Amino acid sequence: MNKTALWQRYQDLLCRCPSVGLTLDISRIPFDDEFFDRMEPAMQAAYDAMAKLEIGQIANPDESRMVGHYWLRAPQLAPDDETRTQIQTAVDQIEAFADDVHAKRTTPPSAARFTDLVLVGIGGSALGPQFIGDALGTKHDKMAVHFLDNTDPDGVDRIVDTLAARLKSTLVVTISKSGGTKETRNGMLEMEQAFSRKGLDFAPQAVAVTGIGSELDRYACDRNWLRRFPLWDWVGGRTSAMSAVGLVPAALQGINIRSFLEGAKRMDETTRVTDTRRNPAARLALVWHFATDGRGSKDMVILPYKDRLLLMSRYLQQLVMESLGKELDLNGKSVHQGISVYGNKGSTDQHAYVQQLRDGLNNFFATFIVVLHDRRLAAGKIATEVEPGVTSGDYLSGFWQGTRQALYAKGRGSITITIDKVDAKTLGAMIALYERAVGFYATLVNINAYHQPGVEAGKKAAAAVLDMQHRVVGYLDNSAGSFTADEIAQALCVPQEAETVFHILEHLAANKRGVEKRRGRFSSNKSR
Repeated sequence: MNKTALWQRYQDLLCRCPSVGLTLDISRIPFDDEFFDRMEPAMQAAYDAMAKLEIGQIANPDESRMVGHYWLRAPQLAPDDETRTQIQTAVDQIEAFADDVHAKRTTPPSAARFTDLVLVGIGGSALGPQFIGDALGTKHDKMAVHFLDNTDPDGVDRIVDTLAARLKSTLVVTISKSGGTKETRNGMLEMEQAFSRKGLDFAPQAVAVTGIGSELDRYACDRNWLRRFPLWDWVGGRTSAMSAVGLVPAALQGINIRSFLEGAKRMDETTRVTDTRRNPAARLALVWHFATDGRGSKDMVILPYKDRLLLMSRYLQQLVMESLGKELDLNGKSVHQGISVYGNKGSTDQHAYVQQLRDGLNNFFATFIVVLHDRRLAAGKIATEVEPGVTSGDYLSGFWQGTRQALYAKGRGSITITIDKVDAKTLGAMIALYERAVGFYATLVNINAYHQPGVEAGKKAAAAVLDMQHRVVGYLDNSAGSFTADEIAQALCVPQEAETVFHILEHLAANKRGVEKRRGRFSSNKSR
């Protein structure tokens, strides 16, 4: 298609969302003129399914739960007065708490004010806050934010070492809906012990975001933690950015959470319409369906041309892949659905994997995220030029357009989302856009977007490994001599678990945890 025809196609297909300063361009996805008409019955079914979800129909039958993240930015849509009041009260309390911290009405016992925040969480309890904090952070942030999002001891040590003397002015926010997520529990216990080693009382500097009555809620209550904020069972981790999960750290950082919620609300209003040609989330879901043949045959490459949106691909990895990566459809049929997501940022990617995108396997479709405003210039300031009449931002704009053209010339499809600027309102809108698109797409391919049985399977397998570790250590502690992993597995009547036993022993020996390794044999060294 020549450039004149492409320009006309762009104008015909462009979807504008003026209320949030966003446009969606799907013109470089090569669907035919009848595609939308063919898909309209399926799309109307998706609208119907979404409407039922929004009024409180059980959408996660595995756990008999409603899915209500849309209510977080529009409490009036919640199915009952109690839920509406809970949402509104939580936002008010979060704002009030952040104001008290910033105004030094709430202070740590051994410092004049809170300077730093450590967020302890994993998955949706960390990815959303990380994305929001990195995208909207400035030199004027009220607190410096650090993320402990793994059960890696070295990662814990790096944060504690970075804080050093500022640990006494650090607020620790632990986020876990169930309170039983082991990685988060471990991080919280590590931070608690770090405080203890410094002679600091953890409780006056600890905040919990968790389900009412959860293991974490009881722990925080029993120890009189500074604050607890609720996380309801109808909020899924990957769609929790507008609950206390995202709002508590954002408010403490100094981000305008009301504007963030407003942007999402406005996008929800736009994507709730049932006119497919005016609904950006519907159009996004439909072109995903076309690009991947409705079965994930191509990957989704996220290319934000803005440093502040670097973490967008990581955030979308969980939102898209955990929602859509399912073995069974709603009828119990094996379908192995999903769309793989990866990305970094432009124009960095042009010096990395764009070479393969253009000339290698045609197994992807790209999404360019373009931000019109280059930088925040103070009044009277003039943009720096790198050449006469040319700024760094001009180059950035040229690079995304050039990459898009180069990919299209080789038959590589792409989507472009353009926003006016990166601010709280627009970021909220983009998150809401993708949440809705994922929900629509799931209906189009007949899967449940709101459960994650594969994640639970991994947790159960990990628990089995730790149970085996206790058995292995017990056997060595009560046995004289040294043994191979096979011999220990045989002695424990689990010969099929010899490899698991070996990896357990290797780990314990490397960390000097009561096991010694010599010439491929293991023994207990606790008595030495």
